[in-house]
Parts: sequence; structure tokens; C-alpha cells
Amino acid sequence: MGESPTRGLFVVGTNTPPVAPSTPPAGHLASLYAHALRPNLTVQRESALRKAYEIGRKGIAQGVGLLEMAAMHHQVLAETLLRISKSPRIAREVQRAGEFFAETLSPYEMARRGFRDAVSALRQLNETMECEIQRIARSVHDQAGQLLDAARLAMSGLSGEVDPSLRERLSEIGWILNQAEEQLRRLSHELRPTILDDLGLVPALQLLAESVSRRTGVLVQVENCLDRRLAGKIETALYRIVQEALTNVHRHAQARNVRIRLTRGAKRSVRCVVRDDGKGFDVASVCSRPEHSGLGLIGIRERLNAVGGTLQIQSAPGRGTELRVEIPVEK
Repeated sequence: MGESPTRGLFVVGTNTPPVAPSTPPAGHLASLYAHALRPNLTVQRESALRKAYEIGRKGIAQGVGLLEMAAMHHQVLAETLLRISKSPRIAREVQRAGEFFAETLSPYEMARRGFRDAVSALRQLNETMECEIQRIARSVHDQAGQLLDAARLAMSGLSGEVDPSLRERLSEIGWILNQAEEQLRRLSHELRPTILDDLGLVPALQLLAESVSRRTGVLVQVENCLDRRLAGKIETALYRIVQEALTNVHRHAQARNVRIRLTRGAKRSVRCVVRDDGKGFDVASVCSRPEHSGLGLIGIRERLNAVGGTLQIQSAPGRGTELRVEIPVEK
């Protein structure tokens, strides 16, 4: 879909770095930082800024926090300034500026750590919930199915012992049992499709798309550009997000077609786009109201928070809706 200034855009960023350690950053990272910063002080270059971005990613991977990155920056800056001027005043003032700057970052660091702890607890809750859902789904599918089979066997044994007038009633009961089994199988699949664990995300989404199309009349298509399976928690998160998105389409969008596309993103990530041709909505007015949960955004955000993903929503009245999800892929 092409960009348009008339379309609404709502972005949720949930990338969360780990807690910073109390030790200084690794010497190798400081060396990389100095090597990238010093030439950039003379002439700013795009290549240096790209290196800075990669250094930040390395710092996150090594568990380096905001305060440590600030200290590293001021150390490199002080060394650079001392080469320009031998005045000891420069070193003292840079050191004091660094201490002052670090103090201003302290509330951010504490908030970041608290957010990291909350995300960790949310991730554990999601994993526990998925395990329980999986257990319930298998119980519904296996145990309830066995009971229905036993009931049908008992009825078949009675068919020859009852009056012909009752056989039709037994046949009706058998039909009801078949319908109950079909509904239980569908419920089991919606709770936790076994195909997601056995074959992966793409087959599970294709089966979900077929089920939604059959029940709602909305044509749902899945396009896959992934070449391998993802980590289990990422596949589960994406499946639940798409499931919620399709529920929203059915309830609110009045759409006729939905397209789901899975691709690899930049910076070792996976992207999932869900686009419909429905009536759309005013993104700013809906997403700016936290109490508005009709679109299921709360559940989607919680799923993304647990895996460090981001969400973009583009929509406008009469022009459909597009959800763009991006999740970093672990090495």
C-alpha cells in the first residue's frame, strides 16, 4: 500500500534492552566507540552514524546501560579534547559535565529497569498461559472426543434393542453428538492449534485463514516469504496477533478481503502485515483513547511487549486498515 498523508498512522514501539550492569562497558565496545566518534567530530558522515547505531545494538546485546554509555562517551570526548589542548581545565570540566549528564539520566535508567522487569514478568505470564491453553486444548480434543465416541458406541448397541419409533430419535441424538464433536474440535483448534507446534507458523496461519474464510465469508490469503521456522515464542506471538486482527476484521471492518504477509525485515527481524479492504477508521481518534479496547489493541500490545516488537497501524475512513508488526529475531 502506498503512503498517503491522509491516512492515519499509529506507532507503538516496545523494543526493550536488558538491565545495565554496574561494571563499565567492555573495552572492545569503548574502542569501537572511540574509533567511530573521533572522525565524526571533524566532519559528520552518514557512515559514522550507521556505526553509532550498530554500537548501540552491541551495547544492548552486552547489557550496557544508559549510564555506562554516557560515561563512555564523555571519556572518549575528554581524551579527544586533551589531544587538542593540554589544559587540565578541559578534563575537569568534561568530567563534571559527564557526572551531571549521568545524574540526569538516572531517572531514565531506573524507569528502563522497571520496564524491563515488567516485560520479563509479562513474558513469563504469556508462556505460562500458553502452556495452560495447550493443556486445555488437548484435553478438549482428546478426552471429550473419547467420551463422545463412547456415547456413539453405546447408542449403536441400543439401536437393535429399541422400538423402530425410537431409532429415529437415536439417529437425531447421534447427529447432535457429531455436531458437538465438530464444535469441540474447532474450539480446540482456536485455543491452541496442534499444527502450530508440529508444523509451524505458516501452516497454522493457512489453516486459520481457511477457517475464518469458511465461517465469515471474508477471503483471507496468506503470503509467506520466510525460509525457515522462527523461535516458538515468536511464532506463538505472531499467530495470536493475526488471530486477534482477523477477529477485529470480522467484527468491525466490513471487509471482503484480507491479506497476511510474512517477510524478513532489516536488522534481523520478522515482519507481519495484515491488510484489509474494509471501511477503515480514524486512527488518531481511536488509538489516543486508552479506554477504547474494541480493536483488541491492548492484547496485541501485550504480545509485542513480551517479544520486544513494534506495531504500526495505518487506516482512514473508507480506505481499509493495515497492521504492520515487526519483531526482532534472536540469533
